[in-house]
Amino acid sequence: MISATTRPQLAAKARLRFDRQSSRYMLLYPEKGLELSPTAADIVKLCTGEHTVAAIVTQLAEKYDTAAPDVEREVLAFLGALADRGLVRDAV
Repeated sequence: MISATTRPQLAAKARLRFDRQSSRYMLLYPEKGLELSPTAADIVKLCTGEHTVAAIVTQLAEKYDTAAPDVEREVLAFLGALADRGLVRDAV
């Protein structure tokens, strides 16, 4: 379960890579890949296990000049979907 206190980290099987052909970031995992929007890539880049979800929300709200509650809802939904696929976990 992803919450504001979770310190998200990519699972060992997942890798963030920049695809020069499409000029987008891809989240690669065994035999699959997800093409990420710029915002999704910003979230995944911060999934180092060092930042809590709350800290990620703060950084993105400042970067995109958006209200934190809106950003938090989107970040939690996105990270929850990645966690359901086993691509992100709590670094604790």
